[in-house]
Amino acid sequence: MSRIKSPALLVAQAGTGHGLKRTMGRFQLICFGVGAIVGTGIFVGLSDSVAQAGPAVVVSFLLAAITCVFTAFSFAELGGAIPVSGSSYSFAYAGLGETTAFLVGWCLLLEYGISISAVAVGWSQYVNELLHSLTGLTLPAALSAGPGDGGIVNLPAVIVIAMAAVLLVRGVRESARATAAMALLKLAILAAFCAVGYSAFKDGNLTPFSPAGLGGVGAGTTAAFFSYIGFDAITTAGEEAKNPRKDIPVAILVCMGVVTLLYCAVALAAIGAVGGHQVGSRPAALSYVVNEVTGSTVGGGIIAFGAVVAIASVVLAVMYGQTRILLSMSRDGLVPPVFAKVDRRTSTPVAGTLIVAAVFAVPGAFSSLDAVVGLCTIGTLAIMAVVNIAVIALRRSEPGLTRSFRVPLYPVMPLLGIGFCLYLMYETGVTTWLQFAVFLAVGLLVYAGYGRRHSTLVAGAVQAVPVAEDAEVTALPGAGATVLAGVEVTPGATEPARQGA
Repeated sequence: MSRIKSPALLVAQAGTGHGLKRTMGRFQLICFGVGAIVGTGIFVGLSDSVAQAGPAVVVSFLLAAITCVFTAFSFAELGGAIPVSGSSYSFAYAGLGETTAFLVGWCLLLEYGISISAVAVGWSQYVNELLHSLTGLTLPAALSAGPGDGGIVNLPAVIVIAMAAVLLVRGVRESARATAAMALLKLAILAAFCAVGYSAFKDGNLTPFSPAGLGGVGAGTTAAFFSYIGFDAITTAGEEAKNPRKDIPVAILVCMGVVTLLYCAVALAAIGAVGGHQVGSRPAALSYVVNEVTGSTVGGGIIAFGAVVAIASVVLAVMYGQTRILLSMSRDGLVPPVFAKVDRRTSTPVAGTLIVAAVFAVPGAFSSLDAVVGLCTIGTLAIMAVVNIAVIALRRSEPGLTRSFRVPLYPVMPLLGIGFCLYLMYETGVTTWLQFAVFLAVGLLVYAGYGRRHSTLVAGAVQAVPVAEDAEVTALPGAGATVLAGVEVTPGATEPARQGA
């Protein structure tokens, strides 16, 4: 049996004055989503996807997008119904119970934390490309790559993580503005790349279309999936969005549509301009394509500048998501309380942000991109499968839950989402599965040793008492309680754990 926390209680706890402020509008949420998605996957990872699938990488991008879209519908429904910082962790807590929720949170350390490191490694590659375009010089290998890539320490990776941390601790408003500006800039850069690439487009470069057959398309889809990681970060802004029930579903779906069209257009432009064999062998492929088409390093330098900005914005957005997930888990007692502390002046979890930056700067400094992408991918796919399952579970257990968006063609869409996630997980290979199994086993040990014993669900942190269904967020002076969405939350009392399968 598993302890389940009701959606009403999750929302009520989020409204009990933890210091987060609602400052993000719909446009900022969309930019935040684009900022979290578009980065290393297209600027650096495109070459890996093309190497696997050839020109059929466009099909790989579409298959990866379909997998994400099925789950994006589920995220949109749950993000509108349970607008809290916990994202998929909180959705699992409400639908499937505490043990599953903790493992989802544990996997989110992979999706957000490890992707911070991976993205920072990709940033380093384009920093070198930009330096070479501007000065003809590059950073020494010893300071721009980890030991696995022939260096000693990846200093640029550490720098970009540190810069993101500094901006995040200053405040959400400042971070959102910076993310929006960077998102618009990288969209403009990629649009300019498409214009250059299509000017030199040759049909012959698309043949053979699928040199490795269906197996290559499948492997390319798994590689391309990394390019979409981050869209779920929008739901981590549930407690800092001005109108989360309406804006979060819209932001998720708009982001997925824009990003999918952009990725397919960029992949076709790159391959059509120089051929799949050229794109598949270049780490900074987009700069190479522009240099080849224009016959100058100026265009490649502009692309490199766009990549530096784009990838930095991903680090910023993903680190934001990681700190909010940990804040929610800490509020539930499943991780140490330091992650739930919000600075009164900046309204941000300063200590948690600095800890996240310090911890994930280490793999960024000493690991290669390839070493972490596979594990990050399988962890993210597992989370997405759980979110689809949570939608089905909550439709049954909470039929009266207010849903500002509903998954279309239910239950077909969530079931297809689960199926696609399992297929891509299968494609990651035996080694990645073994690594993931060990990771989950460690997570279970951490939960048994710390999380279950410190959970506030049984430790006397909150009590849920039904009140008027149309109650708004209201502080009760002198009572130490909050009324939210039909639930009265009184700190210091105990909520009996609701049991579920």
